Amino acid sequence: MLDAELAEMVDNLRVIGADIADVEVKKAHGGLPKSLRETLSAFANTRGGVIILGLDEAHGFSATGLPDPARLAANLGSMCSEDMEPPLRPLIKIHTYKGVQILVAEVPEVDPAQKPCFSRGMGITKGSYIRVSDGDRRLSAYEVQVMLSSRGQPREDEQAVRGANLDQLDATSVDALIARLRTTRPYAFKDLDRLAVLRRAKVLVTGNDNEDVASLGGLLALGSYPQEHFPQLMVTFVHYPTESGSRSGERFLDNVTLEGSIPVMVRDTLAAIRRNMSRRAVIAGAGRQDVWEYPETALREAVVNALVHRDLSSGARGTQVQVEMYPDRLTIRNPGGLFGPVTVDSLGEEGISSARNATLIKLLEDVPLPGETRTVCENRGSGIRAMLDALLAAGMSPPQFNDKISSFLVTFPNHTLLSQETIKWISSLGEKGLTDMRDLVARELITQTGTRRWARYQLSARPTTAKGQSSRADRRPELLAALGTESLSRAELVERTGLGDQTVRRWLKIMREEGTMEIIGNSPKSKHVRYRRTRQEPLFRPEDPGPTR
Repeated sequence: MLDAELAEMVDNLRVIGADIADVEVKKAHGGLPKSLRETLSAFANTRGGVIILGLDEAHGFSATGLPDPARLAANLGSMCSEDMEPPLRPLIKIHTYKGVQILVAEVPEVDPAQKPCFSRGMGITKGSYIRVSDGDRRLSAYEVQVMLSSRGQPREDEQAVRGANLDQLDATSVDALIARLRTTRPYAFKDLDRLAVLRRAKVLVTGNDNEDVASLGGLLALGSYPQEHFPQLMVTFVHYPTESGSRSGERFLDNVTLEGSIPVMVRDTLAAIRRNMSRRAVIAGAGRQDVWEYPETALREAVVNALVHRDLSSGARGTQVQVEMYPDRLTIRNPGGLFGPVTVDSLGEEGISSARNATLIKLLEDVPLPGETRTVCENRGSGIRAMLDALLAAGMSPPQFNDKISSFLVTFPNHTLLSQETIKWISSLGEKGLTDMRDLVARELITQTGTRRWARYQLSARPTTAKGQSSRADRRPELLAALGTESLSRAELVERTGLGDQTVRRWLKIMREEGTMEIIGNSPKSKHVRYRRTRQEPLFRPEDPGPTR
């Protein structure tokens, strides 16, 4: 962390008047606080964070300093490596701030395959924490179990369902699946008989008595009524009349339960949402066009994701997928948070996807929605991208994602973010694949002032060519000049070039793909990764406007 970044962080804390989710401040005059192990666990299990020792929160985050920062740094390093499981390797540095020495430790998030990180002295059940707002909360036994199950590939969707035989599967759906598998995947299924196809696809598995029974995934994908065995593996839809969710005399405008196989629940859930949506008028060309409150493509992807990625372990089978509509938002919640390497920040990025219920999703890749030719899901990791594109096309802000380990929540705000004039202007630039506000900032279409929760945005003044077209700024020469023969972090490149962090992040990605820039050591997602020029010649000319991404 640079001194300037530390100063900005402390200034932000003073504005708020308290710690925030990714920053913990301790005075630490008497040595390392006892609660520090909880904070280390919480940061490691969440999204990482920064611990600052030597500031007094009670007195406006004044710099009180530390009597022996070197000893404290050594003790903190020992605590991280000896008292925590898995051992943590934070970046620990002594800074001079306001004339005194303080200690700053940047704690990384641990890999999902190693979670939960816990205090060895307290044990995995009592010593595992997560960061919530500005505090550390102990994980529940279920949340610990979810993290442990995420270390490998969950197999709950392949479990045999006792008493569920072939007769409890919908015959029409089964026939359609078999025909499709024999056509689209002939190498694996063409020469197999009916039962052999279902066994290889893991629709049928071997039960306790060596008989063929439906797997949980097979029952959910093709079952006539899966809720006979699992009553809560369903969807509830509630339409509330007020933003708070209740009003005296009228609790619900609509309240329904959606059951059946996943294809049926997707169809019926979308019908329930559509029945409760209103339309808004948009002037397009010479006439008026009525559009739905929420784009149906975005809703379909969110509902499908909630049903196919939900946690199917025994501890979550008592919780249903919940869809709630309010005047100002629509929320879709499923049990079980994000799985594998996927994070809230990486949702929608190319090449980053993970399936908690791999067998179920593979089946639904070949099971059509009722009355349609398209299947329930593509299994290509493209659902979030389609959701974002649909919302942007409708002039709406992206959904808000909230990952809580035990649940995942998608919220669609019921408002447009951009005016029709702004959407028209952005479309005229020819920019492809725009996703969210950060992307607009990265491409310098919108100027950001302030950071994080204090950020404000305004349209950028874009230079134009002689033909009146938007002129794209090529930031590669500036970044290469700033690097010279050195290796620098992204933060150092931001400081040297004066460009925004999102803009630098975007161009570094482009240059890595072109081969004009490379990273040293760490993953590109690490806070501490450094960049350097490659030895080969640049793959662009100074007048080249660069790729549209």
